[in-house]
Amino acid sequence: MNMVDFKTYYELLSLYSDYAMVCDSSDWEKWPDFFVDDGTYRLQPRENFDQGLPLCLLALESKNMIRDRVYGVKETLYHDPYYQRHIVGTPRVLSVEQGADGERIRSEANYVVIRTKFDGESTVLSVGWYHDLIVRTSGGLKFQSRLCVYDSEMIANSIIYPI
Repeated sequence: MNMVDFKTYYELLSLYSDYAMVCDSSDWEKWPDFFVDDGTYRLQPRENFDQGLPLCLLALESKNMIRDRVYGVKETLYHDPYYQRHIVGTPRVLSVEQGADGERIRSEANYVVIRTKFDGESTVLSVGWYHDLIVRTSGGLKFQSRLCVYDSEMIANSIIYPI
């Protein structure tokens, strides 16, 4: 069944839009809070996804690894800084399951991320779609897994910030 009530769908919309705003505002300390402790974040090319191949550009396998990525972004990575802007399509609910651990929602949404260098023009950084498994927690909806599948094999030589 892929139906959710209005309140749940509104929470889902808020999860997607709040995630994008945190990424766009560079508020990196808040990024891990979107995930459960054993949550995963992966960035994978569409070609590998379509062929069922596991290789990802980035694979973070827990909230602690996500926190480590935040540390890397803020403290250790040296790069030409840029702004990013997420444009995220309306999420589509694929399935809803009630399990012993609560509600689980599988959803997907298209995205575009635009990069603007401080002294340059805006360009498309990444285009693709999110494949998400979302769980209800005492703190609201959280990502159990977020898989960002990007369409083009030609990507920027450095994707620093989360997509």
